[in-house]
Amino acid sequence: MPSQQGAIRLFRLAGIDVFLHWSWFVVALFELQMRAGEYASPLFNVLEYLALFGIVTLHEFGHSLACRQVGGTAERIVLWPLGGVAYVIPPQRPGATLWSLAAGPLVNVVLIPVLLAAVWVGRSLGWPVSHPDVFSLFRALFFINAGILVFNLLPVYPLDGGQILRSLLWFGVGKARSLMAATLFGFVGVAALGALALWAQSVWFAIMAVFVALNCWSGFKEAKRLSLVAKLPRRHGFGCPSCKSEPPLGDVWGCGQCGQGFDVFEFDARCPACGASFGGARCVDCNRLSPLAEWGLR
Repeated sequence: MPSQQGAIRLFRLAGIDVFLHWSWFVVALFELQMRAGEYASPLFNVLEYLALFGIVTLHEFGHSLACRQVGGTAERIVLWPLGGVAYVIPPQRPGATLWSLAAGPLVNVVLIPVLLAAVWVGRSLGWPVSHPDVFSLFRALFFINAGILVFNLLPVYPLDGGQILRSLLWFGVGKARSLMAATLFGFVGVAALGALALWAQSVWFAIMAVFVALNCWSGFKEAKRLSLVAKLPRRHGFGCPSCKSEPPLGDVWGCGQCGQGFDVFEFDARCPACGASFGGARCVDCNRLSPLAEWGLR
């Protein structure tokens, strides 16, 4: 997934920083050359590409604001050639996670009648003849937005559809099993994307297949970790300040300096091997890092 590293900060809105990864410019030049001739004026090629990422940005703000609405954290969005990523941390409840994920595609659903109305008005006013580039732009944006919606709703992890599927399964089979099922289904999507890339001779489908495969593998490993952690005995009387779950007993935490596993509560968040101090504990369930003193006795 893209990160802040190598990204330019564009603006801050509602407490959310929006970044643009440097690779966006390289792909933008390539895409503008590929679509040269779609409009009489090349300016409209630029406007189309900028509008595409405007739609993507609105989509990611949908995720971020919904996450905040349910009590989660959302402070950063990164735009890159494959779209956008909203770095959200919703409360570790299936309902809260589901709303945070579904709100992004809902933005695209809202945009469908807006863009369709713009196309209808333009046709009524005779834009296809008087302002053909303007009309073509709105029509292209309608199909682009619809394409983003359909693609994101594919039940393939880590796309929104795959993560929505995981959240729905979470209600019935739990956090670890739902993630395992979503990633295994995602690997089926990887095979389909790979076959489509070969059939269409598409570099973009191939890149997307690799992206999905890497995220599915990461999710698969996380699901296995969650399954193991769920079986560990818990330290009663302590609770994560964020999700309230009890921390496990044992050498679950690893030292970032020497790699030694240890129990942060037994050794007061200080590695017994190298003496490195961490000052807090990261929850194995919600992944939030909190000062040790805040865990407290429940």
